[in-house]
Amino acid sequence: MDDIILRLEGLTKRYGALTAVTDLDLEIYAGEILGFLGPNGAGKTTSINMMSGLLRPDDGRVILRGVPITVSSEEVRSRIGYCPQEVALWGRLNCAEQLQFMAMMHGLKRAKAREASHHLLETFELIESRGKQARKLSGGMQRRLNVAMSLVHDPDIVFLDEPEIGLDPQSRIMVREYIRGLAGSKTIILTTHNMDEADRLSDRVAIIDHGALIALGTPEELKRSIGAEDVLEIEVTSTPSDMTALQKRIEDLGCQVELAPSDGALFMRGREVISQLPSIVDTLNRTGLRFGEIRVRQTTLEDVFIHLTGRRLRE
Repeated sequence: MDDIILRLEGLTKRYGALTAVTDLDLEIYAGEILGFLGPNGAGKTTSINMMSGLLRPDDGRVILRGVPITVSSEEVRSRIGYCPQEVALWGRLNCAEQLQFMAMMHGLKRAKAREASHHLLETFELIESRGKQARKLSGGMQRRLNVAMSLVHDPDIVFLDEPEIGLDPQSRIMVREYIRGLAGSKTIILTTHNMDEADRLSDRVAIIDHGALIALGTPEELKRSIGAEDVLEIEVTSTPSDMTALQKRIEDLGCQVELAPSDGALFMRGREVISQLPSIVDTLNRTGLRFGEIRVRQTTLEDVFIHLTGRRLRE
């Protein structure tokens, strides 16, 4: 995978004294699905808006197939599809009109716009609601229509900002399978707080925090990078009075373990966690820590994020 379709060079955006994005460099390959992850306020949306030509950077530039993107470069931006996190529809237009209007805004002729509209209405199971006004659709149907609108002009690159928000389980599967089916034919930049979704869909994952890129790689590469194969998750009903002392006692058992209190739980990561479980439980009992359910699982992308930033993505 060496065909670079989008290149970010030193992207920086400031809002007064706040620097939302700092010197962001990134190469995105044609046909890949890139998970673009980070907590609220990390700079994801600002970065996406600059990548898609909706926002002018203060420094740096975005290059699409060798052509710099500017806010006014309509021809370049016509190759880009964008589905925002908030539903954006014309309330009094019906489903077919929404798609056809969007397609014609991007230069498609009326017949081609109707053809593309019909195909996407069928794909997202909206064909029976094609004559219904957007304001009368359910939230999930509005979301599916918004995703379809980002694709109607057959763009090369599609930005999907939290595409599964507001969808019922069946619709999530539908949208997820459609996104997976686009891999190879279109480049997808996907933002999501659903780490399972990012893990299943992404060829590579970029993690951003405080406006800076802090990690980049395949999901497996990132999980291996924290040097842990298993995670022990323990629900606690009391907070340790001395976390440092507790951590030292666990580490003295001879295994490399990290502890992080979060959402009423302790997370211990290391290659020897399972074999050391009896000793870990005994140590917790001797410290007087009250705990409940114990779960053993493999490392996840969320574990990678906690390791890198010390906080969960939903905070």
